Amino acid sequence: MTDGRTNRATTLFDLHGRVAIVTGGAGLLGYNHGAILAAAGAQVVLLDLASAHPQARAKQLTEEFGPEALGVTCDITREPSIEDARGQILEKFGRFDILINNAANNPKVEEGNTAWSRLENFPLEVWDSDIRVGLTGAFLCSRIFGAEMAKRGSGVIINVASDLAVIAPDQRLYRVDGLPEDQQPVKPITYSVVKTALLGLTRYLATYWSTANIRVNAISPGGVFNDQPEVFLSRVKELIPMGRMAERDEYQGAILFLCSDASSYMTGANLVIDGGRSCL
Repeated sequence: MTDGRTNRATTLFDLHGRVAIVTGGAGLLGYNHGAILAAAGAQVVLLDLASAHPQARAKQLTEEFGPEALGVTCDITREPSIEDARGQILEKFGRFDILINNAANNPKVEEGNTAWSRLENFPLEVWDSDIRVGLTGAFLCSRIFGAEMAKRGSGVIINVASDLAVIAPDQRLYRVDGLPEDQQPVKPITYSVVKTALLGLTRYLATYWSTANIRVNAISPGGVFNDQPEVFLSRVKELIPMGRMAERDEYQGAILFLCSDASSYMTGANLVIDGGRSCL
């Protein structure tokens, strides 16, 4: 027999009847964000480029969790593409309640292709592309989808930032023995700039749409284990009190919390989940 406390614990995280949009939804973390929302009963929309196959990934969500998911091809750097996606979602589900701004470029620092990442050499076209996807895309999606939620007087927006929004990159992680200093690879500047700016966007939107009952929060996740080189893993583990990188599903609890009524009095906040790295 269940009592009121048990029912409350269940209903706080229940997302049945809600529609959630995840940008970059066909990717590694985006799909996992969508998966936990689908498991909680939400109908999930995966927005991504055609090359990421969002329709196929949405079919996977439906088959695994039950609620009907939708995959929509969308370029979040182009307003007409987002507006078209909005129309498709409203035609299919009639509403949307949650937006997760997850899409971002993350240029890889790889041995053999190193000097380009340094500030002195960083290509302007890469700067423009990274800002366009990670920041301008989040702004456009927030404006277009958020305005629709504001009309209804309810909604949730989550911006996916990074631990590098609250701390600087430790460039020692990327050093390659034997290379001259001016050729040493570094984490590109755009990643930190974009993720830090998302925190500012979060605070702005939280106050801008407070009277429309739209809650806006951010998460700052640490790095995710994805078969990185062993030398990198050994270095990064030394910087993390928990001694390891995150598994790809370890941010699902934070996503579900922020999207659900469990966080109903939380807005304008940044939830840091980084194994303790930023507290050192």
